[in-house]
Amino acid sequence: MTNDSAVRERARRRRGPAAYLAIAYLGMWVAMSPLLFSGFRRGDAREETGALEETCITVAMFAPAVAAILVIRLVERRGRVRDALALRWPRPWGRGVRACLMGLAVPAGLTVAALAIDSAAGVYPVGDLHWSTLGAWAGGMLVQMVVALPSFFGEELGWQGYLFPRLARAGRGTHLLRAYLLTGCAFALWHLPTLLLGGQYPGRPWYVSVPAMVVSCTLILPVFTWLRLRSDSVLPAVLAHTFVSTASVGMVKELAAPTAQLDPLTMGLTGWPGWLASGTLVAFLALTGRLRIPPRTPASSRPLPTAGGALTEGA
Repeated sequence: MTNDSAVRERARRRRGPAAYLAIAYLGMWVAMSPLLFSGFRRGDAREETGALEETCITVAMFAPAVAAILVIRLVERRGRVRDALALRWPRPWGRGVRACLMGLAVPAGLTVAALAIDSAAGVYPVGDLHWSTLGAWAGGMLVQMVVALPSFFGEELGWQGYLFPRLARAGRGTHLLRAYLLTGCAFALWHLPTLLLGGQYPGRPWYVSVPAMVVSCTLILPVFTWLRLRSDSVLPAVLAHTFVSTASVGMVKELAAPTAQLDPLTMGLTGWPGWLASGTLVAFLALTGRLRIPPRTPASSRPLPTAGGALTEGA
């Protein structure tokens, strides 16, 4: 390849991710604009969101998927959308079931580990636990996750389906590390409108919530990516993200003492205990080579098998 051809190829490769980020970010800001202009602010972690908030959240969560599809169709103009975004069931069927169960079990384990650290540090008062109550809560949470699942496809088809594979084309060394960091930061800053509204860290100023979100997303994204890499499908990452933004947040509320003041900065996966739990797992995955791109998947011919919720704790 000549120098001119190489320059053109690099420019073409940059054009897609740049267009994707522009559309995804614009979609988020437009979707959340009714709440931004209305002066809505979330001041407490136990505060529920209303119909308008839920509508804006849902629309915003589809922005990354819409951006990815538009870029594949109009900018890159090659390959089927389903293949380009790894929107497929992991094969064989039994392996797919195990991969999906891992997508739920891993964030559940991280949440339990984070709450254990919380409790040991004395910042998380655990309430009285009753199996009947926990069973009813788990059933309701399962229904909530099923209902929310399409929205998290909207996010992960963009972050794990599109952006990370394009940034990690080479798949080695510092280039791969840069892909993880850039995707994590882009994913975190995409949440800026919800952070300004007190979504993930209610009651905290933006100069606290924004850095905290960058740390949270940068640490959890490799976990989502690992789930995609090992399954050659975006589905386990979607399930993991759904769990993190619904069940994990719900566990923090359900297991806490009724009168406990909940602070996402010090409790669960969004706070420093979650950073310790996620960081430990990510370090193990990195040291054992599980975050590398499999050599059997050439970046030039097939998208990488690869992260990315609601105003309350997701989107």
